[in-house]
Amino acid sequence: MKHIALIATLMSATALAASPDLAPKPASKSTIAAQTRTKASLPSDDGSDDKFADEGFLGTLTDPIIRDAKGSQVWNLDAYRWLKGNAPPTVNPSLWRHQKLLARHGLYRLSANMWQVRGFDISNMTLIKGQTGWIVIDPLTTQEAAAAALALANDKLGKRPVSAVIYTHSHGDHFGGVRGVTSLDDLKAGKVRIIAPEHFIEETSSESVMAGAAMGRRANFQFGAGLPEGPQGRLGGGIGPGLSVGNITLLPPTDTISKTGETRVIDGIRLEFQMVPESEAPAEMNVMVTDSRTLLIGEIATCSLHNILTPRGAKVRNTLKWAGYLTEAINLYADRIDTFGASHCWPRFGQKVVRDYLTLQRDNYKFLHDQSVRLMNRGETQAEIAEAVVQPQAIAAQWSNHGYYGTYSHNSKAVYQFYLGWYDGNPANLHLLPPVDRAKKYVAAMGGAAKALKQAQRAMSEGDYRWSSDLLNQVVFSDPKNAQARALLADSLEQQGYQSESAIWRNQYLSAARDLRQGVTPSLTTQGSDTIAAIPSGLLLDSVATRLDPAVIGAKLLRLNFNFTDRAEQARISVSNAVMVTEMGLSHPAPAATLSGPRMLFLGLLFQKAPLAKMEAAGLKVEGDRQTVEALLAAIEPLAANFNIAEP
Repeated sequence: MKHIALIATLMSATALAASPDLAPKPASKSTIAAQTRTKASLPSDDGSDDKFADEGFLGTLTDPIIRDAKGSQVWNLDAYRWLKGNAPPTVNPSLWRHQKLLARHGLYRLSANMWQVRGFDISNMTLIKGQTGWIVIDPLTTQEAAAAALALANDKLGKRPVSAVIYTHSHGDHFGGVRGVTSLDDLKAGKVRIIAPEHFIEETSSESVMAGAAMGRRANFQFGAGLPEGPQGRLGGGIGPGLSVGNITLLPPTDTISKTGETRVIDGIRLEFQMVPESEAPAEMNVMVTDSRTLLIGEIATCSLHNILTPRGAKVRNTLKWAGYLTEAINLYADRIDTFGASHCWPRFGQKVVRDYLTLQRDNYKFLHDQSVRLMNRGETQAEIAEAVVQPQAIAAQWSNHGYYGTYSHNSKAVYQFYLGWYDGNPANLHLLPPVDRAKKYVAAMGGAAKALKQAQRAMSEGDYRWSSDLLNQVVFSDPKNAQARALLADSLEQQGYQSESAIWRNQYLSAARDLRQGVTPSLTTQGSDTIAAIPSGLLLDSVATRLDPAVIGAKLLRLNFNFTDRAEQARISVSNAVMVTEMGLSHPAPAATLSGPRMLFLGLLFQKAPLAKMEAAGLKVEGDRQTVEALLAAIEPLAANFNIAEP
């Protein structure tokens, strides 16, 4: 009988391991307790955020669904209509309050002759009434959302043409909707001006093309693409309700700003610019509308602590300069402004309110920088600094300084990385094993997967989700087919998501849990054809070189000429030592092959990996050794989109 009982127990355990519960879980007792502690620690609410978020409201769209030309949904204005009452146990109470403010949508008066459309995307679109038309600042992420925002403004305020567009910086949510408010024909005809900060196109290329594949996949986690909105799902993007999912476009600037204090008179409106490069974006600026006494900030002051190093990946930002730019803005503008607006979140009104707001925003970044560096210079590592640097109470008392987007933990590590890089100085960490090999050895050292799982379950029962996910991550990386480990890791990450004040930390935890339970889902697309078309050919070809596979190209020596006939551009391509070098404006005197045709055919060949014969049928001309062309194409890897993150 004992043997029968033992067999029954083993069979039951085997069934449990083979068929784990993959459904989302409610908040655990530990998470409920954590939410209760968080609620008790929050600052008092004086109602000013509610007042500022509602001030100047003029109306919104009757139909909340924004669609593309095919009828597919791009945006749902009412996606968070269910956000009412107190926070449920599965949502951090601070984040719940924050998203209720961000979920408001419509057209709002900002100041004299200035309005904002908010809630149509993660960013805001600002409109200034010029003598003949609209000056549009930051036309959202997608063409469809921007068109809907402009239509709302025209409906409520009277229809006007767009006379100018201003991009405050080089991130897609600040330029991607440009074709929704103007056209290439109007740009060529001189009917519209487009103004951007210096180096805008180069930095757009760096993020959208050079690192686009990796960044797009990671952005899928950061913004929770594929997660349903709900108390156990996505709760916005921290600085806006979320990203619209339509057509990302780009038209090149006709004018650039390079120095603080530069002015332009655009359609009768005098604008003054403050350059803030290497802060939230490598190319970024703020706009002072002098007659309206309004300062428009792209993104260095928002309703949340921002990211010094965004989880989706980007160049690490200069926190000291960031704080310095806010000091400069206070000195330049605080006595001349009554209204503060930004391309995210809601505005602030009143000279003292704005000065105090900018001062506390500045102090938040300066404290973060200085204390991270202080501990760094005492020899503490990234992980140690992240635990030690705690926001002072005077700064934390301002809701807008909380970490709904960036966090002190993540940002203190970014400050360390900015100065010292990823290496913590301990030679034991200088040459670590790759994650899979390391995980296998760790699990073996713990006595095998079963013992590691047992320890992880104990940690979860005690509410120690950070440790349990660390243990379970090792088991999953050592054996990604271990269904029980995957399910438990998903459960552990899920509870951490519920507890997160940061919307994008929540998204990442819940996205990883979803991948572990359901498999990888399609990622966000960061490289629209319009974006690529606006980027200089040399930068595009440099990005192609980063996809050259040494194992395929081997020791081949290749010499090719590319002729972009529609742009009258030449490029000579040289491949040697498994390196591809592009030189614009030059050509090989005796190339092995020459390709000629419109640039869009080259993009199809190199980015979409379309067959050479197909591009030839479309008009691409190939002269010389065809095998040379095929050898190059075979060695160029396709753009990756859906690589694993939460597992090997």
